[in-house]
Amino acid sequence: MTRQTVTTDKIASAAGPFSAAVLGEFTFLSGQVAQDPATGALIDGDAATQAEQVLQNLTAVVEAAGKTLVDVVRVGVYLTDMADFAAVNSVYAKHFHAPYPARTAIAVAALPLGAAVEMDAIVR
Repeated sequence: MTRQTVTTDKIASAAGPFSAAVLGEFTFLSGQVAQDPATGALIDGDAATQAEQVLQNLTAVVEAAGKTLVDVVRVGVYLTDMADFAAVNSVYAKHFHAPYPARTAIAVAALPLGAAVEMDAIVR
């Protein structure tokens, strides 16, 4: 099977050797941090502000794959400080509605570009 990747000019270019998403029976989206699509720089702001940009970036990739957030079946949330969980969860709840995708939230030591939050997803 040939690997078909998804690209969009609505997010910053990849900061490494990976695709924004790979299509198949399921579409696997690479992690998104709060990069400004125009500059590629991490936006300023707290974890909630960054989570909003992350979800805008994730939405752009989902839409580039011809899907919507309703098609997301799993989300991975990575936080550098678990104290930000409630704030990030509040932003997340504005983008996803019942029935919710499965989700994990994991505390990590650091994220690319010094981000406070990163999210990846699987879409059907």
